[in-house]
Amino acid sequence: MDDPSVRPLADDFVLPFQIEASRLRGRMVKLGPAIDEILTRHDYPSSVARILAETATLAVLLSSMLKYEGIFTLQTKGEGAIKVLVADVTSVGDVRAYAQYDAEELAKAERDVDIAPAAALIGKGYIAFTVDQGGDTDRYQGIVELYGKTLTDCVQHYFRQSEQIQTGLSVSVDRAVNPDGTPGGWRAGGVMIQRLPQEPGVQASEKDEDWVRALALMSSVTGDEMLDVGLTASTLLYRLFHEDGVRIYDEHGLRFGCRCSRERVETMLASLPRAEVQELKIDDGRVEVTCQFCSTDYHFTDADLDRVYGA
Repeated sequence: MDDPSVRPLADDFVLPFQIEASRLRGRMVKLGPAIDEILTRHDYPSSVARILAETATLAVLLSSMLKYEGIFTLQTKGEGAIKVLVADVTSVGDVRAYAQYDAEELAKAERDVDIAPAAALIGKGYIAFTVDQGGDTDRYQGIVELYGKTLTDCVQHYFRQSEQIQTGLSVSVDRAVNPDGTPGGWRAGGVMIQRLPQEPGVQASEKDEDWVRALALMSSVTGDEMLDVGLTASTLLYRLFHEDGVRIYDEHGLRFGCRCSRERVETMLASLPRAEVQELKIDDGRVEVTCQFCSTDYHFTDADLDRVYGA
């Protein structure tokens, strides 16, 4: 996926690493132009944009721990102001995401507190992880109730409830400020470490100490460090884990990428009753379908619909 001639990447990548002394494995992700394009294609309020960026960052971290050929999806559904969050990552590094929210409920929630946590904005609901490799392959899906103040907390709760591998996560999201004081591009970053199954002959207490130490070091990363354009991931990992030794592997490039197309929209329309599709017409008499992920509009005249429906 990556061209060795252009390494190291400054942004939009996930970097695998291993802490040598304890054999803990991890991933670090930095998102710049990719996450900014995802968010700026929509007119999301800042609170929604932040949580969606966190969702996309978590999706990248989680997907990077898996060996799959297809699509990894992280999705939440809740009863709060933010109804749906979806982010998916393909095995070739295409990332996309979108959110659905109720503007009135969101405004009320934001009036009640200065900075509403994810738990308050999403409300009671669930988080789901899906791996779809297409064809005749069975889909893997894990679902757990949303539990925690942040979405990152909710994902860690999932691992505590549903997985055998202990996992630590830290995610930061912010928007840069231009020299003239206007809002700049969005950035996101995250680090994830996982504790491998117990090795034969290794004392459990020794492994516990290594794990607690690694979590403490990971938790010491500040948002400014995570999002600093001038601070490379390898330098940051060295700062954190150099005393224990850190081995860094090849990074995997990421980019915004949507899989929508006119052909796919036509297939979707053909699966619906034509009378129902007619209700999607706008003022000029054409049917308009907008991709939720990239905001691309697809328009269909009556003649186009005749072709779609074989009339």
